[in-house]
Amino acid sequence: MTAEGFLEGRRLQLARGVLLQCIMGGYPAARFYGSDDGDLALIADPTQIHRLPWSDDPRALAICDADELSGESSNLSTRGQLKKVIARYAARGLAPVVATELEFFVFAPNTDPTQPFLPPVGLDGRREDGQSAFSISSNNGLRPFFNEVYKCMAALGLPRDTFMHEMGVSQFEINLLHGDPLLLADQTFLFKHLLKEVALKHGLTVVCMAKPLAHTPGSSMHIHQSIVETGSGKNVFSDAHGEPTAMFRHFIGGQQAGMADFTALFAPNVNSYQRLCHPYASPNNACWSHDNRAAGLRIPASSPVARRVENRLPGADANPYLAIAASLAAGLHGIENELEPSEAIQGEFAVPDNLALPCTLHAALERLKRSQLARELFGPEFIEGYIASKTMELTSFFDEITPWERRVLAAQA
Repeated sequence: MTAEGFLEGRRLQLARGVLLQCIMGGYPAARFYGSDDGDLALIADPTQIHRLPWSDDPRALAICDADELSGESSNLSTRGQLKKVIARYAARGLAPVVATELEFFVFAPNTDPTQPFLPPVGLDGRREDGQSAFSISSNNGLRPFFNEVYKCMAALGLPRDTFMHEMGVSQFEINLLHGDPLLLADQTFLFKHLLKEVALKHGLTVVCMAKPLAHTPGSSMHIHQSIVETGSGKNVFSDAHGEPTAMFRHFIGGQQAGMADFTALFAPNVNSYQRLCHPYASPNNACWSHDNRAAGLRIPASSPVARRVENRLPGADANPYLAIAASLAAGLHGIENELEPSEAIQGEFAVPDNLALPCTLHAALERLKRSQLARELFGPEFIEGYIASKTMELTSFFDEITPWERRVLAAQA
């Protein structure tokens, strides 16, 4: 909308069904978002209005809440769902603290989706071949791109901790500073949008798929979580002697209780399971461990004041609002019901059947359909609408025959 209209306080409205639009552009049946498909009001968060530094023309972006016209948050809004989870913690005198680690790939333009992604041509005229993990070399020719990324982050007020080259070919990771969950979800969303826009200016393609390349590590969005007392700011996962508390155990127990039911929320696309079924430190399990990257729930080595739980299941393709909401809701469920976790695992281990997670989108959606916990925590309207939208996407995927099927199966008798 125009700046004048925005500053006048003109209300922007949006059809409810848009919140369930699937990634191909279609919509599930109208019964999932109200048969009238009435409007929602988009209410700008005054702390999340940003001048877009990569735009040549003056342009701004406002992150909005999607509210019913009667004033309450829409059940279909993932940002609204996260705010409700945070409010449930606040009612207990607690405040979650999170940080996200987002991995992504930087590729040359890919105009033919039947062909694999390729890294950009480097300064030496060659494409990276996978030998640059954690390298500080600028041979890949991406320094101008990253310099603008850093400048745009500063302009948007996005503080960053570390940036590094990851294990994959032309794969990178950013660690965002820990803080309020809603703020971190907004920052993660803004950062992904920023990456895409700046890459286009530099003739590049940024891909946040969970697994864009075969035989290469996928891209995650690990979520680090701790809980503090609202008044004192004390980390409730550690006691006065620096030892783990009962609340710490219960939080892990809740995470374990919810991970299988919520897998479709953490891994929302068909491609998500390519990352999980070829792990490369992307564990598809609800085991927990002290500093073991093979566990779905890892307790990083840290001081007692920084004790936290890292959820390693979500991919870079996850909705940050929904993934953070689901993870924190599961932890709070454990605290409220004093759930005890399994025994911690270390070293190489076999995943017990009760801690294994769905390994396809179909299986994950079937598990979500049966989940009473998901309906209790997020409401039936959201869960049923989400399943309907994701089922459309899965059906669309099965409507195509892949090159592997033609290459391998066509010759079979």
